[in-house]
Amino acid sequence: MTTDLYCVMGNPVEHSKSPWIHARFAQLTGQDLQYVKRLVPLGGFEQAVREFRAEGGKGCNVTVPFKFESPALATQLTPRAQLAQAANTLRFDGDAVLGDNTDGVGLVNDIRINAGIEIAARDLLLAGAGGAAAGVLGPLIEARPRRIVVANRTASRAVELISRHATLALEHGVELAAVEPAQVSSAFDIVINATASSLSGGAIPVPDTALKPGALACDLMYGPAAQGFMEWARAHGAKPRDGLGMLVEQAAESFLVWRGVRPPSAQVLAELRALLS
Repeated sequence: MTTDLYCVMGNPVEHSKSPWIHARFAQLTGQDLQYVKRLVPLGGFEQAVREFRAEGGKGCNVTVPFKFESPALATQLTPRAQLAQAANTLRFDGDAVLGDNTDGVGLVNDIRINAGIEIAARDLLLAGAGGAAAGVLGPLIEARPRRIVVANRTASRAVELISRHATLALEHGVELAAVEPAQVSSAFDIVINATASSLSGGAIPVPDTALKPGALACDLMYGPAAQGFMEWARAHGAKPRDGLGMLVEQAAESFLVWRGVRPPSAQVLAELRALLS
């Protein structure tokens, strides 16, 4: 019996914890697979996928900057990948390619299960309107908060993002709004930073007044990149959380798409936090 091959493709990709996560998932579920990193040259994503499939690859995770390119390679997209217009998970079944986006459900599972915070009926501020925000907005809506405000420096991008999700929001009774950061005038139960500010060491992308006392403030980055946002949250009476839980939970969802088995993500998250501390 051959070992099934999976990978993560990105540029950069050396920092990725995905091989460790998926190796641990495989150990704990008795799945026979190998998961590796693939550094893909800019402009070479389609060729890299073609070569990986020719080697017998069964699926791949897609990270920066190729998530927007991957839907074009799929013969079928899940509804959440269609809404995001981006895919971070590809599954290869003969000639068929399934494209999915597991980022949003990973974030929602981390907030609700690992952090123990309910999203339903809460007020939520999503900072950013780029690829990260697009990947999480749909599943956040499906978690039925009372309202979601998308704050982005380029207001037109936030407007386009919420317009694409308007039907889904209507179905779930969720109020959507788009503003510039300076226009954020109320306080929120949950604040999510989906901008690149943490990566670039930039300023906090929302005003201090956006945090209700005891609010959850979640950065989609983890490690040193998230420290500035988490320190800001802590200094203003919020509960800080980094994106490590989202990383593990989106990986667990990808594993389910590929293998039909849900791995013990909470255990693996605890082990990874201990490993990195």
